[in-house]
This record gives sequence, structure tokens and C-alpha cells, in this order.
Amino acid sequence: MSELWRLLLLVTLSASAVTFVGSAAIWFMDEERRIRRALRHVLKGSPETVIVAKGRGRGAGFNFTTNQAAVAWDSGAWCLIYRIDELMGAELSVDGQVIGRVFRGEPRRAIDQIVQQAAQVTLKLIFDDPRHPDFELDLWLEGDQQRRESRSPADAIQEANRWLLRADAIVRRPLAPKAKAAQAPETSEPAIKTRPPAVEPEPAPKPYTPALEAVAAATPARSAATAPLFDEIDTTADPTEAPWDDDLDDDPPPIPEKAYKPVSKAARPPRGDQDELPFDLDD
Repeated sequence: MSELWRLLLLVTLSASAVTFVGSAAIWFMDEERRIRRALRHVLKGSPETVIVAKGRGRGAGFNFTTNQAAVAWDSGAWCLIYRIDELMGAELSVDGQVIGRVFRGEPRRAIDQIVQQAAQVTLKLIFDDPRHPDFELDLWLEGDQQRRESRSPADAIQEANRWLLRADAIVRRPLAPKAKAAQAPETSEPAIKTRPPAVEPEPAPKPYTPALEAVAAATPARSAATAPLFDEIDTTADPTEAPWDDDLDDDPPPIPEKAYKPVSKAARPPRGDQDELPFDLDD
């Protein structure tokens, strides 16, 4: 009998543990909680306002502390981040007819009718992004009344109207012009100007040089080769003695004798028989 009670106690504890683990998993994997965790992760903080399209895995949240907005798909599997000033407007449509609209630069179109029954309630957020310009949230679709946590179309329209008012408060904020934003630092601090590129100064012109001097400077003058005047130069001779003193002591050279002898008129042959001159012309 004691073994039976022990078995029942063990089964009860096991069932309680399984029930607790299953409940924790269901709570943790809830669609709305997953979307909120994803938005909190991408916005770097808890968003102030969150709207979730239950059953569609879509949601959106705004964080005014960081001035960012984010939208989520597939129960937070992936998200897209915008700046708050990129929100251009929002519109609410019921069964394909727009009943409320807010757009930047236009007056707000308030909801002028109360809808109790509708097949579809859609809120569209419009952003200044060419790739993802809008994001639609189906807050109510036909068949949602069969869900455990079902809402009425009036509740969905009321929640969408609150988001229209938030979007109107955002789009009515004046945007700072880009030119003024760029010139704002100049009023407080002088802008840092880039240094112009260094330009090398042109070389100064060289002074004028005559052509002859330029040629002489370009080609060095060659020393003229001169032949020696004397084969040998006696460096041991006394400079005070003239080299020709020894020649003064010598006798003058003899006078050469005449090459011809005078011929007397008596011995001269007659003119008619004289064939040769009495002296040699060569001498």
C-alpha cells in the first residue's frame, strides 16, 4: 500500500513539473511578448507605445527617448528601424475605406463616424523610406471573434485613433532645415577649414649670362701643348755669368780668301776671242 502512495506522489510531482514548464514556455513564446522583446532589443530600450496586430505577428513601437521607431514582422523574427522624423503620416481604413488620415503638411482628417461592425480594420503607417514606405497592421479581421482574447471592431478603431493622434503630434513638429543644421556649428565655434594643398614656388629666373661666358663656363679651357725650346736645360749654371763670355776670348774667325784672282789687262785675251767672263757669276 505504501508503494502505491509513493507512485501516486511521483506521478503528481512529474505532472506538476511538466505543467509548469509548459506554462512557462507558452508564456515566454506568446506572440505579443515576443514582439515587445524584439522591439526593446532593436530600440535599445523599452518603447513607450506599442501596437500589436494579434494573430498576424506584426507590431510597431516608438521610443521617444532615442527618437526611433521600429516595426516587426513574423512575431519579432526581424525588425526595421526608422527615425521618428521619418514618420510622414498614418491612415485608418475600415473595409477598404479611409475614415481617418494624418499626413505631414496637411490638416488632420478626424474620424467622423462610429463603426460598430466591420470585416477589416487596418492601420497604415507611412514613412519617408523608398524601400519600405509603409507598414500595415490588420487590427481586426473577420473571424477574430473566435479567438480566446478577441476584441470588437470598435476597440480596434479606438486604439487606431489613439495612434493617429500620436502620429499627428509627431508630424506637426517642425523639421530643422538641413542647411541650418549644417550652419549651426558656425555660430558657436568656427568651422575647421581644410588646409589648402601646398604649392611649390616657381624657381627664380637665372641672371643673364653672355654667350661667350656661358660657353667658356660649359667647356673648360684646354692648356695649349707647347714643344720645349731646348732639349736640355742646364740648371747648374751660374746665372751671373753670361753664356757667351767664353766666346769673347776666342780669336775671330779667319776671313775667307777670295775664290778668284784678278787678271791683269795684259794677260786678258782680246775681246773677240774672249769666250768667258773673267770672273765666275756664281761667286
